[in-house]
Amino acid sequence: MAAFACHATTAWAQAYPNRPVKIIVPFAAGGPADNYARFLALRLQDALGQAFVVDDKPGGGSVIGTDLVAKAPADGYTLLLMSNTHTVNETLLATKPFVLTRDFVGIAPINYSDLVLVAHPSVKANNVRELLAVAKAAPGRINYASSGPGTPYHMAGELFKSMAGVYLVHIPYRGSSGARTDVMGGQVDLMFDAVTTMAEVVKSGKVKALATTGLQRSSVLPDVPTVHEAGVPNYEATIWLGLMAPKGTPREVVEKLNQAVSKITAQADVKQQWGRQGATPMVMTPAQFEKYIDDDIAKWARVIKSANIKAD
Repeated sequence: MAAFACHATTAWAQAYPNRPVKIIVPFAAGGPADNYARFLALRLQDALGQAFVVDDKPGGGSVIGTDLVAKAPADGYTLLLMSNTHTVNETLLATKPFVLTRDFVGIAPINYSDLVLVAHPSVKANNVRELLAVAKAAPGRINYASSGPGTPYHMAGELFKSMAGVYLVHIPYRGSSGARTDVMGGQVDLMFDAVTTMAEVVKSGKVKALATTGLQRSSVLPDVPTVHEAGVPNYEATIWLGLMAPKGTPREVVEKLNQAVSKITAQADVKQQWGRQGATPMVMTPAQFEKYIDDDIAKWARVIKSANIKAD
């Protein structure tokens, strides 16, 4: 009986997927999570022979869409496109209906990229040192937009405030698109945004780039200094993306998806295309990815507690 059950499970996993797979993105359309989810969905469809459908469910700093996946059947047909928003929220949000490491299993990472600190052209600061001078002279006068509490954009701003010793007013949005639009329109002064999304806007002149957030300069904005070199030593903030499934999803399905995603992110044309956008592909086994998630949760817990960062 046990041998039969094992054979049946393996055969079912080999047949997976035999119907469309939904990828829930708990962020607004137009941001990096949505964009890379759609890229990945097309490649997975080619690799596995079934449609992978992206469904954006923004709100609550990723909580609404994530909870939908947590409550979905653990059969591999509902997946979560997650980011380091999720590892931050494990500490930042005391009351949410799921626990990441309890209710989900890691499938594979996708990529990571730097952020860029941008300002509307009307802001009277052209670099980080000038921004710090303005902010220190008039605490609370400068504000910054984010795509919601716990998102990399929010945490980059809070980390900047803590390390630079300045007070900026946080203006949370329901998604990055609205935040980005209002910075371009001058309704908000600043934003930390993914370099993959904002680089072309910088080049168009609609915003000015004050700094990027890696320890090394971004290859897509090489003339823009890092926050680290521009006045806040050792500052670093990135955004990374990954794929998860509800806990209990068959291990064979997780492995099959991991192998498919890893092959995609290792392809030379993908590396080249993402590199031009400022994103670096990531490849890990499910076990390595789950350790990466655990380590990131611990890292942000230390930052949040030491800097006394709140979810607003």
